[in-house]
Amino acid sequence: MQLPALLTLCLGLWAGLSAAVIPVEEEKPSFWNKQAAAAIEASFKIQPRISQAKNLILFLGDGFGVPTITATRILKAQQQGKLGPETPLALDAFPYVALSKVNPCHAGHGARVMLGMGPGVPHQLPFMDPDGGGGVAGKAVGIVTTTRVQHASPSGTYAHVVNRDWYADASMPADARRQGCKDIAWQLVHNVDINVILGGGRKYMTPVGTPDPEYPTHNTTNGIREDGNNLIDMWLKARKGARYVWNRTDMLAAAADPNVNYLMGLFEPVDMKYNVVRNATLDPSLTEMMEAAITILKRNPRGFYLFVEDKCPSAGGRIDHGHHDGEAFKALTEAVEFDRAIGRAGALTDEAETLTVITADHSHVFSFGGYTLRGSSIFGVAPSRATDGKNYTSILYGNGPGYPGVNRTNVDNNIAGQYDYKQQAAVPLDSETHGGEDVAILAKGPMAYLFHGVQEETYVAHVMAYAACLEPYTSCRQRDSAPGTRATPLALLLPTLLLPLFH
Repeated sequence: MQLPALLTLCLGLWAGLSAAVIPVEEEKPSFWNKQAAAAIEASFKIQPRISQAKNLILFLGDGFGVPTITATRILKAQQQGKLGPETPLALDAFPYVALSKVNPCHAGHGARVMLGMGPGVPHQLPFMDPDGGGGVAGKAVGIVTTTRVQHASPSGTYAHVVNRDWYADASMPADARRQGCKDIAWQLVHNVDINVILGGGRKYMTPVGTPDPEYPTHNTTNGIREDGNNLIDMWLKARKGARYVWNRTDMLAAAADPNVNYLMGLFEPVDMKYNVVRNATLDPSLTEMMEAAITILKRNPRGFYLFVEDKCPSAGGRIDHGHHDGEAFKALTEAVEFDRAIGRAGALTDEAETLTVITADHSHVFSFGGYTLRGSSIFGVAPSRATDGKNYTSILYGNGPGYPGVNRTNVDNNIAGQYDYKQQAAVPLDSETHGGEDVAILAKGPMAYLFHGVQEETYVAHVMAYAACLEPYTSCRQRDSAPGTRATPLALLLPTLLLPLFH
């Protein structure tokens, strides 16, 4: 038997792959030569779109670093019975890629403590008006998040506050309240005219003791506002064509109603649940929330700005806090849903008039390796044992709650593949930390070619403002330019580009 065929057989046997077999054609050099030649030809077809963006979409994957992107690609493919690396994510189709530096404080879990209070805040978008009454130059505005809508990332677009935990007035110190400081929930309703607000955070919007509609017998889910205000009612009364919902069915009905121009959907008292354990009848997925948002926002003829975040802290954690808990299964399955939402957004919008940007605020001390073989489970153990004679998983953390102690326990594929398995970490911490390395920026649409090289975090927001000719860039060069040629994404043409023969 020839060596390539023998290696292919061994890989399949070792990984136990009954449904995913390495294609025979990949054994031939001609297969890879043709791929490379096609990639070069496809590159010539990529032309920048030099035109004004009507719509802006920012996908923020909280903690969505490059290692997480790669692991997500493998997991999403393996969920479909494929090997993994050769199957592209939706985001792989974005033709422009850059790197963003990570603010050192942010990498250390501190950059958004003072939301909207300084130039170092990465998500304070220059074209938003959080000082009262404004939106985005007549465009509709939407916020979609898997966390509470008052959380750090979404509130960076509408709030000024010195403490990210001031979710409601009851969360604030008495001295701050006496001085007239306003909580984040209050600012959500009063600072910016937001058309679509979807996520969690019901308890911060209603007076103390208000029963939760989903958990009426749970005292911990009751409203906590001490000022007596029902912010949901205040928001509805101030807006014509506004609707409030707290479950998936009502959200879908509201989005389908052409008379609805404003929608607030709060689906949990605090944060939304992991996608794999959510109540699919009551709680919408991130993709469903995003689709409802775009459906409503598109009713504005002047276009829209949409912020979509996949992150959820504490018990209901998503990408970011799945990592913080040292539980990669939770983080990566959420990331798969995040990519699904990205793909769906592309189907719902016109790339010729919509600038779509994907980035992360930071990475994590998350890694995977161990010379695992192509096709083996992303959650599985490495093919060889460590020097202590025990197995170790491909995925490991630099620090976190998975620290095994002096006497490291053994692990097998069954244990490592469990929903709440904590991958082993090198340093013991109650919560795994952020990473400090650069993160990716991916973009498509008008002026997306401006994303290149290595940039500061603030560059993202400024390019988006420039693309739409918004303040402070109303004198943008492309305002009267004709639309550019449609870019051809390499990932759609070459899903196995740069994939080694034996990964």
